[in-house]
Amino acid sequence: MGAGHSHGISAGQNEKPLWIALSLTTAFLIAEVVGGILTNSLALISDAAHMFTDAAALAISLAAIRIGKRPADHLRTFGYYRFEILAAAFNAILLFLVALYILYEAYQRLQNPPEIQSRAMLIIACLGLVINLISMRLLSAGKDKSLNVKGAYLEVWSDMLGSVGVIAGALLIQGTGWTWIDSVIAVGIGLWVLPRTWTLLKESMNVLLEGVPEGIGLAEVQEAILAQPGVTSLHDLHVWSISSGKASLTVHVVCADANADWPSQLEAIRSMLAERFDIHHSTIQLESTPCEQDSDVHAFAPAAQEHDEKAPHSH
Repeated sequence: MGAGHSHGISAGQNEKPLWIALSLTTAFLIAEVVGGILTNSLALISDAAHMFTDAAALAISLAAIRIGKRPADHLRTFGYYRFEILAAAFNAILLFLVALYILYEAYQRLQNPPEIQSRAMLIIACLGLVINLISMRLLSAGKDKSLNVKGAYLEVWSDMLGSVGVIAGALLIQGTGWTWIDSVIAVGIGLWVLPRTWTLLKESMNVLLEGVPEGIGLAEVQEAILAQPGVTSLHDLHVWSISSGKASLTVHVVCADANADWPSQLEAIRSMLAERFDIHHSTIQLESTPCEQDSDVHAFAPAAQEHDEKAPHSH
């Protein structure tokens, strides 16, 4: 028996702001790479790599919306939601390589700092800050309605901090003439990218391996189901996600009273999962006795019942 749910894309996912933000970010990304090469600024190139994460996040969001609209078919019964996760994992691996290259190049430049055209570096960084602020404004309306848009918004927000860092570096180089500051800022931006990239890769791999979604405790789900009236035990419990924000659950629930109102009991469990854990895609099998799927590894009984079974009986 399955819970009522929707496979549709959220209405909050507005493509127009994403397209505008992606166009602005991509155009400036190219300008920043060219500017970094012409001005000899590794900080600009590093910030361009960070801005690449923004463009990738925006492109992934758009692709997820577009491809996610395709209906499920006989080969892909869950549809195309996993595309977002595959793209995110590829993006994370690529960003790791870019960040490592920036750290290596910064080390080389610290040994022999090149001449930096700080004024051009400052102008380009200021333009980048303006682009980031415009993109943030475009995405702010939809960030609370869509996880995709929220992720893109956070990427742009973090890149805005990178632009501020490059501006500060350009001003310091102009005031002091210390060109090594450029490499230090590049290292700072690279170190800022790496932890977020690792988090993105780890979350992507967890979804691909069908791990328990972040923010959901399996033990808490077990206890909540076992606390429902009439439930004596459960087994074969699995919680995973198809894509970000789309958790699924399957479980066998044993109810000792075969004469109980099972439809009402099923609806109570479904409603509890939706309200407490935001799990709207659930498949629940009610049983009067445990089926062959029952095992020591996947079987769970209420704590009080387990204690009673283990405690010695007195006569």
